[in-house]
Amino acid sequence: MRGFALLLALGCGLAQAQSSPEALALLGRIHQATQRLSYTGTFIYQQGSRTEVSRIARVVDASGSIEKLEVLDGVPREVVRTREGVRCYLPASQTVKVERAASAQRDFPAILPDRLNELPKHYVATRGENARVAGFDCVSVTLAPRDDLRYGYVLWADASTGMLLRARTINEKGETIEQFTFTQLQIGPVARDKVRPKHAARNWRIEDAAAAPADLSEAGWTVNADLPGFHKIDEVRRKLRESQQFVGQVVYSDGLAAVSIFIEPLAERRETMRTGMSNLGAFNIYTREVANHLVTVVGETPAASVRRIADRVEFKRPQ
Repeated sequence: MRGFALLLALGCGLAQAQSSPEALALLGRIHQATQRLSYTGTFIYQQGSRTEVSRIARVVDASGSIEKLEVLDGVPREVVRTREGVRCYLPASQTVKVERAASAQRDFPAILPDRLNELPKHYVATRGENARVAGFDCVSVTLAPRDDLRYGYVLWADASTGMLLRARTINEKGETIEQFTFTQLQIGPVARDKVRPKHAARNWRIEDAAAAPADLSEAGWTVNADLPGFHKIDEVRRKLRESQQFVGQVVYSDGLAAVSIFIEPLAERRETMRTGMSNLGAFNIYTREVANHLVTVVGETPAASVRRIADRVEFKRPQ
């Protein structure tokens, strides 16, 4: 960790620093492993002072992949992800939340982009120290940002298979602001019943996110991430909460970090919303009013990046 903090402190020197070929090759192995491996395991997710324990099972075969995640702490919930989309089962309220398949969707823990060759433009990748995680001998790679618009990452992967077992998100002070760590993992064939939902969910209430492709510019909105390396990966209209009101959403990503811009008519909101900056672990949230709409930017990026995006959202009534 001291080495990572030193790398961040180099400042403008990172602009010329070169990524290690060995580190880039390891990133490739991690990416491939998250695409092709079947496994079951238990992991701990930490965000600030909050921790959550989950059990996960994933099956990969000729028909595709199916993944089931069961949260073991707090309110019971179960998430099943297939190529058709995501279904979240909430037994306490007998509700199923449905999210259709989207271009931004990735299987856990696939945090790396398909186009790995673009990462060195914005991150310096170097090999880190070896470690033991959940009984596996792991190798690690550090991704230090070349600017102050994104966070850094440290990834630990099984030396044999490339399976990602631990990932940390690091801020500009070298502090861990988000982390997941497997505490138990079994890699290999998984029975299909392991990824089936526990609940029949007959007569449960269905909440459909009902997202549909959109072009918000047609309604007069100008949305631009204006962050080097961030590209638009999705633009939709979706239904939030139980309201019938649809809001616009635009998603940008640099392959590791993602930022969502939500545009919601104020007239349809029942509750008031505080404007300004707030944060939750690695997520920064900035809200402002524009043309009687609420613009909310949520990003896995530093606060300055989130605010920079929000301040550039503009509205001009179509002619």
